[in-house]
Amino acid sequence: MTVRERAGIAAATRIVVKVGSSSISGDNADQITPLVDALAAAHGRGAEIVLVSSGAIATGMPYLQLDERPTDLATQQAAASVGQNLLIFRYQDSLRRYKIIAGQVLLTAGDLDNPAPRSNAQRAMERLLGLRILPIVNENDTVATHEIRFGDNDRLAALVATLIKADVLVLLSDVDALYTKPPHLPGAERIARVGLGEKLDGVEFTGSGRSGVGTGGASTKVSAARLAADAGTGVLVTATGLVAKALAGGAVGTWFEPAAQHAEHPEHLVHPLP
Repeated sequence: MTVRERAGIAAATRIVVKVGSSSISGDNADQITPLVDALAAAHGRGAEIVLVSSGAIATGMPYLQLDERPTDLATQQAAASVGQNLLIFRYQDSLRRYKIIAGQVLLTAGDLDNPAPRSNAQRAMERLLGLRILPIVNENDTVATHEIRFGDNDRLAALVATLIKADVLVLLSDVDALYTKPPHLPGAERIARVGLGEKLDGVEFTGSGRSGVGTGGASTKVSAARLAADAGTGVLVTATGLVAKALAGGAVGTWFEPAAQHAEHPEHLVHPLP
């Protein structure tokens, strides 16, 4: 189905939700519980849910006695190796309350850039969803290199949404919506809706938005949202704390209007945006 408005999320049959590192790690690790509550509610009404979750490196950092995100690739890979295991355990431990089983899917950009592994990934995801498993997707940080990384998990989520032709993509962060300028600045106004192909002239977005444990920011969310919307998936950008309202079709966040139909061959979208 094509979801044209945010209210239609409540009836969507295939939903991808992306959550960032800062929302579910460190002091916010307990936010996994309400996030799972919201996902389980949508799963319980029959929707197919895919969670794209950052947080492997951030989760592993304390166990490597690191106070901040490492900058060298080898240490990032080590932290991800430790953290991914713990992150999936935390999700599964919470999902167990609803008798929902999670499946781990780790991808690199190369997996979606080449026809054979892309087809394999698509087949695996379709089978997991058909079995009512909740796939939890992350970049394979343990083996990915700087040259082949997606860049951020907003982009990964958009690519996963196009791969499985999701009805809706929900991008979560610590901000309730997109604003005309950083929301802490005077005069910042919430952007409720972005039409297909609409230019955001005069809008000031910060760059990476690095939180100390993750990457991404308003600009990466806009790029990812446009990517998915152009391929036929409606996109909602909102705060992690509003995920239950978002999945119920509530009037929250910023809605990106999708193209009228799903792209038949979205593989070209893997390459970096200009």
